[in-house]
Amino acid sequence: MTEDESERPPRRRSPWGVLAMVMLSGLAMMRNGVDVGDGPPQPTAAAAVGVAIDQLPSDPAGQGEQPVQQAEPPAEVEALEHSSVQRIRIPNIKVDAPVMTVGLDTQGWIEAPPPQDPNLAGWYLNGISPGQRGSAVIVGHVDNAQGPAVFYGLGSLRKGNHIEVERYDGRTAVFEVYGVEVFSKDTFPGARVYGDTGHPELRVITCGGGYSKGRGYDGNVVVFARMVEAH
Repeated sequence: MTEDESERPPRRRSPWGVLAMVMLSGLAMMRNGVDVGDGPPQPTAAAAVGVAIDQLPSDPAGQGEQPVQQAEPPAEVEALEHSSVQRIRIPNIKVDAPVMTVGLDTQGWIEAPPPQDPNLAGWYLNGISPGQRGSAVIVGHVDNAQGPAVFYGLGSLRKGNHIEVERYDGRTAVFEVYGVEVFSKDTFPGARVYGDTGHPELRVITCGGGYSKGRGYDGNVVVFARMVEAH
């Protein structure tokens, strides 16, 4: 993860403030000339948090697909204790990746996974553990110099899709997606994304939005998901 330090805003005191700023700036990867077509898929307006299932188009992908049906919100599940994370699986976009812990660098910024490994995600060690009450955060690159990376397809997730997070205590927390949105760096809603909703939740984040060689990606794709099962 690289960034011109002259462009960084002042260091934030709150760890969540620092994390938010990393999502705005630090994960903005360059394509470095790699041909990735029109770029990674971006969330549709229908995928936004708060859009009801009955408002979704009958064929959201234009490929004869039907939207995932969810008659009512998932039942409340008991939160888990703290545990480190070892793997994330998102079957709908064929993600099955190890998760490393990341911390702060010498400048007080959250580190990102090494971009050289395209199939690696990162969980902020000093944040919420997936399955605990609160909003856990897992990040990963959308691409690198060789092409698409672990979360390239994140923007194509739909409501009702599941995300599985394997923990080192032997438990697997299963989260159900209830929103996928892309936010501009300049107006990133940190409190909304990272705030405690009172439930065990997960945010999966990568780069998104428009792209230019000078700035990289101008936003971040954020997946909002709530735990529905633990086994």
